[in-house]
Amino acid sequence: MPETQTVAPARRRVIALTLVAGAALGLLTTAGLTTAAPAAADISGRAAVIDRGELRTEMADATAALEAARTALTNAATTVTEAEASGLDLGEEGTAIDSTALLGAIDALADDEVTSLVRPDLTADAVSQTETITEQTASLRERLDAAVEKKKAEEAAAARIAAIAAANTPNGARDVAASIAAEKYGWGADQFSCLNSLWQKESGWNYQAYNQNGGATGIPQALPGNKMATFGSDWATNASTQIRWGLDYISRAYGTPCSAWGHSQSVNWY
Repeated sequence: MPETQTVAPARRRVIALTLVAGAALGLLTTAGLTTAAPAAADISGRAAVIDRGELRTEMADATAALEAARTALTNAATTVTEAEASGLDLGEEGTAIDSTALLGAIDALADDEVTSLVRPDLTADAVSQTETITEQTASLRERLDAAVEKKKAEEAAAARIAAIAAANTPNGARDVAASIAAEKYGWGADQFSCLNSLWQKESGWNYQAYNQNGGATGIPQALPGNKMATFGSDWATNASTQIRWGLDYISRAYGTPCSAWGHSQSVNWY
């Protein structure tokens, strides 16, 4: 006795379509007809005469509808999983996608009953439910992408604030200055030693430093302070902006921090 095998619904559907197509074509050949052969009435009571072209079309439509439905279910499941794993607020609509109707349409279309071949309404229902799930998935994906971008923007803003706060301390300002001096100007430890001495004398590396006598401002003691606006509108509150301006000034006016420091030692200003 041959071994019994269990066939998945989708595969059963393909087998059923193949068998019925072969039977229909066999009947046409036996009868010697070239256009159409009668078919049994389906469960809805519809009697039909299906020619070979119409049969092939219905088979192709049903197969395409099943494939599209399976793809829609996979996409929906993937998107829901990502949305739930993100832990982000996606609004009142939440992350759920109800696939009950689409699953029912798939089951009906993939049923191995021969009568399903002459029920294009099952194919139409599967197509309709697929469109619904696809639209819901697209909506969820859009909300998820927007929430992810919002989170990234918030994290970037928080990182900028943290970086500014760190740079606005004397030690943080020194670190920023050493990094920019090396990366942009190629100035090593010897030049930074001169820079450290220069700006320690000028401002103590205090971004809020202000000379009451002349109005020199900030870590590099720019005169007037608003000169530093060429490197950022936040020049009054951001040590990094002041440092970028100050290093550019030293490069243009003296060539190196050690030259600027030498000049400062000679005449008490730079």
